[in-house]
Amino acid sequence: MLEGFEKDLGRLTELQDKLYAHDKYGVLIILQAMDAAGKDGVIKHVMSGMNPQGCQVKSFKAPSTEELDHDYLWRCNKALPERGNIGIFNRSYYEEVLVTKCILKFWNFKNYRDSKLQKQKEIWKSRYDEINQFEKYLVNNGIIVLKFFLHVSKEEQKKRFLSRINDPSKNWKFTINDLNERKYWDDYKIAYGDILANTTTKWAPWYVIPADKKWFMRALVAHILVSELESLNLHYPIVGEEQKKEFSKQRKFLKKKNNLHKI
Repeated sequence: MLEGFEKDLGRLTELQDKLYAHDKYGVLIILQAMDAAGKDGVIKHVMSGMNPQGCQVKSFKAPSTEELDHDYLWRCNKALPERGNIGIFNRSYYEEVLVTKCILKFWNFKNYRDSKLQKQKEIWKSRYDEINQFEKYLVNNGIIVLKFFLHVSKEEQKKRFLSRINDPSKNWKFTINDLNERKYWDDYKIAYGDILANTTTKWAPWYVIPADKKWFMRALVAHILVSELESLNLHYPIVGEEQKKEFSKQRKFLKKKNNLHKI
């Protein structure tokens, strides 16, 4: 498995180079997960062989005042990768049908009247539809959307939190808020289930990746990325006959001795 992982990393390097030169597609990689599932590790290890020139990582935390003054897709929309580039979203617009949904439930929303609950159901359905159409728009315009849900168990998350507390080099990764969020594990689990059920489409399906074993998770994500990029039939630009003739002239010129002063 580890040999396959190393092979896939090498292949990803080749495919990224072709993607950049081909300049027809952009690739958007979305990583969603519970805390401590390994999103940062996937970015660090799976993308380790990529050229930083053609790869950007964007992490989405609580929205700023400026971002709140725009529609909920705005901050992600302006961070999309260009053609030839790979963009990685560490969390994404899916937070708007995850955190927001759970917050309303935390506020005892379940005790509201049925009419209020029905209105909320309509809001989430509307957002799922908007996200699906947004992703279809991206795919229609050459942005390939690859979505990964890193599925960590509650017990494994506990072990990783303890590791962050016990290891001084990892203390910075842990906050009290992590434990507060853990209290609502079941609510987040339900919300993620709704996301997967409502936003898996032919043009942008979800890949659910077991995340308790980090090495397996990373190897599986790398293998899927290789498969998806290979399906694009990427190639280097083909040089026309006129360019080939010009290349031939320049080749002869460069091979001549003492021609540097003529450049």
